[in-house]
Amino acid sequence: MVACAQGIGVPRGSGMLVQAMHAVSCFSEDKIAAKVGYLKKTLRWSDAEVGIAVSRGPFLLRRSDDVLRRVSEFLISEVGLEPAYIAHRPSMFTYSLERRHRPRYHVVKFLKENGLLNHDRDYYSMVALSEKLFVEKFICPHKQAAPHLAEDYAAACTGKGPAKFRFT
Repeated sequence: MVACAQGIGVPRGSGMLVQAMHAVSCFSEDKIAAKVGYLKKTLRWSDAEVGIAVSRGPFLLRRSDDVLRRVSEFLISEVGLEPAYIAHRPSMFTYSLERRHRPRYHVVKFLKENGLLNHDRDYYSMVALSEKLFVEKFICPHKQAAPHLAEDYAAACTGKGPAKFRFT
């Protein structure tokens, strides 16, 4: 298992070695190769980018193809992230598309479109914040300008319906 983990780019002594061994223990070499191929095709990653992503997030091998596809489509098509950016931050695949990525993306987009956020934020930094910090940084400062933002964000986080934000 250690050799197989090293074969997917996780070096011996890495903090990710245990996760990588767990990931490779669940699959045959053929299934691992198929998953690596799927990552390359779906996320438009090079061999090097797959190596970076899997070494930083061996859990990617255990994620379903559907989750990988849906999250990658959102990140690339809607958010506009480059595949290389995503490869260096594979933990983005640990967050729920419906309850974290979409609601937070739409809050930041709403704030930018309405002139309430005057500087660009790194997408990963925003999505990786704890819920408490996200609310403190992106929702609370705009209570007066957008009084329904907290309520709309909470509704969007339930995963029910599209994220719609309003001023009045």
